Amino acid sequence: MTAETLLILLYIFVLAGFIGFELIAKVPPTLHTPLLSATNAIAGITIVGALLASGSAGWSVSKMLGVAALFLATLNVVSGYVVTDRMLQMFKKKK
Repeated sequence: MTAETLLILLYIFVLAGFIGFELIAKVPPTLHTPLLSATNAIAGITIVGALLASGSAGWSVSKMLGVAALFLATLNVVSGYVVTDRMLQMFKKKK
C-alpha cells in the first residue's frame, strides 16, 4: 500500500468519525432507542465481515485483526441490545 493510499484512507476515517459524531450529537433523546436498534442490526453485518476476515489460514496480521474486530463487533451488538432493553424498560408501566 502506498503512502498516498494510506493518507487517503486515514483522511476518510477521520472524516467519517467527525461526521458520525456530529450526526449522533444532534439526535433528540426520543429517537435514541429506535436509532440504536437500527444500528445494532447494521452492526451485525460487521460481525459477518469480521468472521470472513478471521477465517484465513494461519495466524497472519489480517487474522489477528479479524479476531479483534469480531470481539469488538460482538461486544458492540450485545451492549447495544442491553442498553436498548434498559431504555425500553423505562417506558413500561409499573405494576
